[in-house]
Amino acid sequence: MNIPQAKRYSTQLGGRELVLETGKYAKQVAGSITVRYGDTLILVTAHMSDRASAMDFLPLTVEYEERHYAIGKIPGSFLRREGRPGTQATLNARITDRQIRPLFPKGLRNEVQVIITVLSADQVSEPGPLAAIGASAALSMSNIPWDGPTACVSVGYIDGQYVLNPSLEQLKTSELELVVAGSKDAVLMVEGGANELPEEVMVGAIEFAHSELQGVIAIIEQMRAEIGQEKSEFEPALELSQDDIDTIYAEATAGGLRELLLTSGKHERSAKTKEFRNELIAKHVPDPEAEGAAERVEALKEAFGKAVQKESRRMILEENLRSDKRNPQEIRPIWIETGVLPTAHGSAVFTRGETQVLGVTTLGTGKDNRLVDDLGLEESEEFMLHYNFPPFSTGEVKRLRGVSRRELGHGNLARRALERMVPDQESFPYVIRVVAETLESNGSSSMATVCSSSLSLMDAGVPLKKPVAGIAMGLIKENDNYKILSDILGSEDALGDMDFKVTGTRDGVTALQMDIKIKGITPEIMKAALKQAQEGRLHILGLMDEALSAPRPEVSARAPRIVTIQIPAEKIGAVIGPGGKQIRELEAYGAQIDIAESGLVRIYSEDSQAALKVKEAIRGLTATAEVGAVYDGTVAKITDFGAFINIFPGTDGLLHISQIAEERVNNVEDYLKVGQAIKVKVNNIDERGKLDLVRPELEGKVAPRAPRRGPNNRGGGRDRDRGGRGGGRR
Repeated sequence: MNIPQAKRYSTQLGGRELVLETGKYAKQVAGSITVRYGDTLILVTAHMSDRASAMDFLPLTVEYEERHYAIGKIPGSFLRREGRPGTQATLNARITDRQIRPLFPKGLRNEVQVIITVLSADQVSEPGPLAAIGASAALSMSNIPWDGPTACVSVGYIDGQYVLNPSLEQLKTSELELVVAGSKDAVLMVEGGANELPEEVMVGAIEFAHSELQGVIAIIEQMRAEIGQEKSEFEPALELSQDDIDTIYAEATAGGLRELLLTSGKHERSAKTKEFRNELIAKHVPDPEAEGAAERVEALKEAFGKAVQKESRRMILEENLRSDKRNPQEIRPIWIETGVLPTAHGSAVFTRGETQVLGVTTLGTGKDNRLVDDLGLEESEEFMLHYNFPPFSTGEVKRLRGVSRRELGHGNLARRALERMVPDQESFPYVIRVVAETLESNGSSSMATVCSSSLSLMDAGVPLKKPVAGIAMGLIKENDNYKILSDILGSEDALGDMDFKVTGTRDGVTALQMDIKIKGITPEIMKAALKQAQEGRLHILGLMDEALSAPRPEVSARAPRIVTIQIPAEKIGAVIGPGGKQIRELEAYGAQIDIAESGLVRIYSEDSQAALKVKEAIRGLTATAEVGAVYDGTVAKITDFGAFINIFPGTDGLLHISQIAEERVNNVEDYLKVGQAIKVKVNNIDERGKLDLVRPELEGKVAPRAPRRGPNNRGGGRDRDRGGRGGGRR
């Protein structure tokens, strides 16, 4: 059998071997790579269409496909087949997309598709960064124009030390989960969550990651040099001459572009700028119907866009003046409203300038958690945050087509920002869902989501450890001159060199996301950006504190009440009963019951009294009698030799005839009746679990029966119909 030989390249990464292979599988595409790290194996392909599309942007798609056979499972869906990518798969696709997209040449309009297929997952290493490495290698060796290579790694922080590519188990105890992608010269993308870490620790993690990924970049460069294809030629979608750019800029600035850019309001500024642009272009193209006029108009529009970008950047660098007349450090006006929805468990509106997000918190029971059917270790999710971005938030008309990748990404960032501040299930056993509705957007609705979600959680009575706020930072850099911008507008994101989102408490960073559009950002700039972000975050937290300084003392009256009780694990069957009969009877009180394998029982009910009744019933079903303990019992059965007293459901003990009264008892029924309440004390528990009882008020007056042989600290029996014991007073 003639099996083709693969070209194999390897390096050490985080103490394990990373292997890249090509030449054996999927050879019909321009670039095909397998990435192996431990027992995780990923196939990545990259291909480009022969013709340019009519789109006015780069038509790049990155698809991340999980196969359940990779972990030896059959999918849990009704069809038992993988459907659309899950949340984590989509987030992993975004990591690769954000790493590779900035390095495609401007003007490329051919469709490019990168497909990542997880063939084997050892559930030790996170596949996301490996997929990004595979995409870089596939693009680098292909004929697709792309200015790589890049690489991607993850970083943990355990016991004060950075850990490269921590395992999924290590991430459970790590104070940091950070993914960093970069080229040889620059960091391109950062995303992660942290446990209130100081800014300097975050900068150190990014620097550590950028240093460690250089070995991966080196083997991809070697691969490209030895077997890489020649890059395809392409025709840029739009040819712009420098003369056009210079001419339009000169005419625009002379005609008052600066004043137009200082117009208040996003839509007013956009309308006036567009009108000014059309008048300017009309001077150069008086007859729009003439041959070639349409292409000329498009070129001049592009030149005008560059003029707006150049003038906006100049104003910031030279005048410290932004388009809404703020200085670089200034944050837009903020107003906050809490408790805005009468029937929701918790709600808050956070408005910053022209960005507004409504956060809504719902508290659910243990049966409301989200089942996770992906390749990770987690099987359920008890804290969810869902972000919605409807078209009306930007004043547009678009079709609603379900949840977009952007919405998943922004929601995940906000969830990461808050999840370490949300109480654990042991102390607050609710399933929590937060929904962020973007009502207006002009810059960083994801950071407004963090603020509104934090406030809505506190409004619902969730004992949040600390409030969390977020802020988006920008950068304008020309050579050595730069300005860092706080609370950026949407336009500043487009014209700037960095989009750096930072969230945290008063004491440290909880999440960040950074996309850099230039090469050569220095650690000094990063430190300065984090410092400025900290100042902005503290300002926002101060305003949030004025609106709602602490979580409500009680959960919402509309939220289900939760009562917990710990029972011995071996008693779980007693609560469930044969075929679930017992638990159904308990739930008939008006409650839901959730029992963990550890024996922790959670009782959910709209009626707190019903929950307490169920708790007491479970306590009785699972209680264990103790020698010397006094119980309020009920006479369950009378015999010639005494009475059986029920001290809790299913547990009876014998009160011998000699222990019923101080005087001699000839007829038990003269002293006790079935159903009568009586206080009894456990005198002894024999080796079979049988209980001998006495009346505590007769101690010292009646000689107790001699204890039976065997241990005296065993659990009580459950035997109402056991055989009689002989005896009587001698």
